[in-house]
Order: sequence, then C-alpha cells, then structure tokens
Amino acid sequence: MRTWDSPLRSIRSAAFLAGAAAVLLSANTVLNDFAFDDLPVIIANTPIQDLATLPEAVISPYWPNEYGKDLGLWRPMATAAYGLQWAVWGENPAMFHVINVLLHGLVTALVVLVLAEIAPLWLAFVAGLLFAAHPVHVEAVANVVGLAEVLSSTFFLGACLVFLRAGQRIALLRGAAITLLFVLAFLTKESAITLLGVLFLLDGARDNVDLKEVLSYARRRWAIYLSLTAAAGLILIARYAVLGSVASPLAPLGAALLQDDVARIWTVASTWPHYFRLLFFPLDLSADYAPAVIPLAFDWTGSGVLGAFLLLGTLGLALRLWGTRTLGVDRTPPRLFSFGVLWLVITLSPVSNVLFLSGVLLAERTLYLPSIGFVALVAWIGGELYKERRRVTEGLLIVVLVLMSIRTVTRNATWRNNFTVFETLIREHPESGRAQWLVGDAQYMVGNRKAGNRAYRTTISLLNGSYPVLVEVGRRLLVNGQRDAAKALFLRAWDENPNKGIAPQLLAGIYHAERDYPAAIVAARAAIAYYDAQDLLSNHLLAHSLAAEGRWEESVQARRLTIEAGEGHRWQQWFWLAEAYAQSGDTVRALESLDTARTKVRPPDDPGQIGRLQALLGASENANASQNPAPDGR
Repeated sequence: MRTWDSPLRSIRSAAFLAGAAAVLLSANTVLNDFAFDDLPVIIANTPIQDLATLPEAVISPYWPNEYGKDLGLWRPMATAAYGLQWAVWGENPAMFHVINVLLHGLVTALVVLVLAEIAPLWLAFVAGLLFAAHPVHVEAVANVVGLAEVLSSTFFLGACLVFLRAGQRIALLRGAAITLLFVLAFLTKESAITLLGVLFLLDGARDNVDLKEVLSYARRRWAIYLSLTAAAGLILIARYAVLGSVASPLAPLGAALLQDDVARIWTVASTWPHYFRLLFFPLDLSADYAPAVIPLAFDWTGSGVLGAFLLLGTLGLALRLWGTRTLGVDRTPPRLFSFGVLWLVITLSPVSNVLFLSGVLLAERTLYLPSIGFVALVAWIGGELYKERRRVTEGLLIVVLVLMSIRTVTRNATWRNNFTVFETLIREHPESGRAQWLVGDAQYMVGNRKAGNRAYRTTISLLNGSYPVLVEVGRRLLVNGQRDAAKALFLRAWDENPNKGIAPQLLAGIYHAERDYPAAIVAARAAIAYYDAQDLLSNHLLAHSLAAEGRWEESVQARRLTIEAGEGHRWQQWFWLAEAYAQSGDTVRALESLDTARTKVRPPDDPGQIGRLQALLGASENANASQNPAPDGR
C-alpha cells in the first residue's frame, strides 16, 4: 500500500498540507454575511449585478460611488470577479466566502512552492504553516472584498513560481506566462506592480546576485523586465484614462495633513511599530486604523523614534546579512533573512504613504502579500534556533501555531456581518473616528439627535474635518431636516476642497430648495466642472435655476446636457426643454421637443400640459403666419 510522503520530503505534500491548513482555519468565514466595504462595492453596486452592464463597471473606478475617482482605485479584474460570481450564484454570501477561502488555501500552497525554490523545503513548509495561521490575514479572507488581495497574490506568486522555474534563459512561452500573470495581478490590485522588484530579489536570493553584478544580470534578464515594464506602462495609461491620474493624491481618512511632506515622514515613522506589532504580536486587531487609533505626528515622538529605529535597524541588518555567505557549518544562508525583510519592504511600499499617499494609514488587508516576507524570515530564525535548541524550538513553534490558529478562528467571527464588525470596533477602539461616526449613525437611527450630533462632532474632530466625513455627516443631517447645519458642513468641505464636486452638488440642491437661484447656479456649475458635464442632477438644477432667473438660452444648454447625461427617457425633461425653447423665442424647436416628450410618456402618466403648451405654441405659430403671409410666387 502506498503511504503519504513526509511533507519535509515531498514539495507537493508540503504545499498541499499548508494549503489545507489555511482552508481549515478559514472555513468558519463561510458563515459570514456581506459586511463593511462589501456593501458599497458589491451589494449597492448594481452595474456588476447584470452581465449587460458588467463591462461598463469593469472600465469604471473600483468604488462605484462619487468618491470613485478621488480614491484612485481601478481594479477591473476584481470587479469582474465580483460580477461573474454574482451571475453564477447571486446574492449568496456563502459562495463568495468559499471562493476567498479556497484562494487563500491556494496562495498558502504557492508560498511553500515559491520559497522551496530558494530555501530548504522544511523552511518553506514552516513558513507556509505560519502564513496559513497568521491572524493578520483575517480581514483579507473573511471580508468578501478581500478577494482583491487574495486573487492578486495568487497571480503574483504564480508569476514568481514560473520565473523561478524558467531557468537562466526565459523562453518566449514562459516569458509570456509571467507577463500575463503580472497583468492579471496588477489589474486585480495595484500593489502588484512591485513584482518587478520582487523578481530581482528572488534571483538575488537564489543565485547570490550582488549589486556589482547588475550589468551582467541585466544582459541576461532584460527581455522579461522590458516585457513587464511595457505591460505596466500600458496599465498605468489605462488607469489615467479611467481615474484621471496614475496615483491618487487623496490622503488617508482624517489625515489630509499628510500632504505636507514633513508631517508625513513623522506619521509614517510612528506607523511602523504598528506593522511590527501586527506581524509579531497580532492580538489587538482592528477594522480601522484612522486617527486617533494611529495619531498623526507633527514632531518626533516616542513611537516615531521606535519606528525609525526598527525599520532602519532591520534594513541595516538585512543588508549586512545579504553579503554573508554563511554563519557556520550546516547553516541555511542568512541571505534568506534579508530576503524576508526586503520582500516585506518592497511589497509594502505602495501602501506605506512614503512614495505617495495611499488612502489608508494602515490596513490589515494590505499586509497579506508583504507577510510572506515576514513568515520567511521567521522560519529562517526558527531554523537557526532549531539547530541549537531542537526541543525548545519545536515546542515554541507548536505553541505559536496553536495561539495564532485560535486567534484567527475567533477573529473570523468578528466579520460575520456589519453589526459584529462595528460593535467590535466601537467596543475595542472607541477612540477611532470611524467608530464615533458609527455611533452617530446609530443614535440617529433610534431618533436621538442630541447624542448623534455629539458623536458627529467628535468624529469631525478626530478625523480632522476630512472631506468624506463632512459630506456624509452633512447628508445625514440634511435627511433629518437639519438643513442649516448640513449647509455649514458642505460649505466647509467646499471651501477646503474647491476642486471636488460632491459638496457643491449638494449645496446646489439646498440653494435651489431655498430659491436662492444665483447661489444654486454657482454651486451647480462647480459640480458640473468636476464631473465633466456628466452630472445629470447638477445640470438639472442648473437648468431650473437659470430658467427661474429668466436666462432661457443658458437654460436650454443646461437642459440638453441633462438629457445627454442620461435623462432623455423622461418626458418631463423634454417638456422643460420645450418651455425653455419657447421662452427663448424658438417655437419650432419647442414644438419638436414637445413631440419627443409625447413619445416618452408611459401609462399611467397623462400629462395634459404637453397638449396645452403644444396648442398654445401652435396658435402662436398660426398667428405669426397670418401676420406675415408668405409671398404668392407671382
């Protein structure tokens, strides 16, 4: 009878067992509902829920609301994956979670396969087990939209594996496969652009490439890097076409001050201790790390000094060990430690707010791919300890895996639904600006406006008057009849962010309702300028306000833009256009617009005003004709 190979002898067995462990530890996420970012990205995103409109969603910003361009995210592969899943099993959260769990298992197996190409199998297997059990991965796996992290990592590691197995001279077919996997990873999540640096790192770790050998290395590998660079360039051009920028300048929520380079350096330095804590001691986890969970720093603080020391010290040690061939007889190369550190730094760079603002101060899901470097260096350290203290190291590994597994399984339940996510956040991190925002929403839902306003004031203070906070809190106030308070927040948001269109759009509606038509015209035009004339609501308000001011020719132009922006199916728009034409003296176009309006009427509507205006214009046209008879031709 055939028996199973030891996972330390068979790479396939090692990869399978590590992947199975990841699936097992994440299995209870299948019980979860949609939660947190799942709601706007999937549930409220109607274009992805129909195969007919899915292509349009794929070439649109990842976030489907008015903040889409501001957030600077375009992930067409992730959007397509959500839409295709919806087409197969609809609004069934269990199946979405099943896909995430299976992909997490695949990623874990790939971690073993990739590391086994540059390190002993036992090290790759231990790293795979640590990756499977690490609690910092819960957000990426247990929340449906974490698919972007998990799927991108699948393609990313697939490209790494093909690259490592291609040999010194990469054949055309393998080169094409690497490029395709890179494109898929990049289109799933933008941090995959770091593959170019990671491939050099993999070659360096496997073949001991030093910096002095870069020229000879480039002559050998130029074709694959040229292919990847060309692919990246095309994707960046596409990103610009969709988003209007390559990298979004939007600051993390509540951290607009990070647009100042000095404040950014201090705050980024104070963030690094949190990265180390989450990787080494992932006990305290959070769905939100916005201020004041991680306070903004305006000078050197104890946390900032510690962060700089940890980062620079670890990088210095990594660079020192990179040039060390061995630490003694029968030792694994210390370069594997350096590999882990550099993998972590390279893959974390797009979201670290160092090169550009990333939209978050810190998010656990962004550690999914970088943590591969962490588990590799921990496995190397464990291997070195094992040679000195075998039993102690074995016992320590078992304890660590058990504790991490328990924390992962229990943390999975936190993402059961929106209530469990928010209740946990409010209980564990009441200092979070987002938590206070949720408290304000909850108080308004039960009718306690006083407590809700108090929580909203705290939210605005903690998040430093962030644009989305001002706008969304203002919306809540407006819905609940507090127009003056809402207007004050919208005016502040517009004043501090004059190049964004949401606040002036909302103000245009308020001014129009107050019959302050000149102010409505100014606000509506500001919103239209931001949305490239495709904002049907602002065009509609502009057309009405211009009409109220007697500026009929301008009203005609605004009404036509409203129709072109997507309101052409409504008979009312054509009727209002006819009125504007009539008032501007163009009776012919007014009658043509009325004819079109009549074709748009659907039962049970029976708009008698169309006939009345048509009769009035027809009588006027006849009167003009009788007063100005045409020549008889003689």
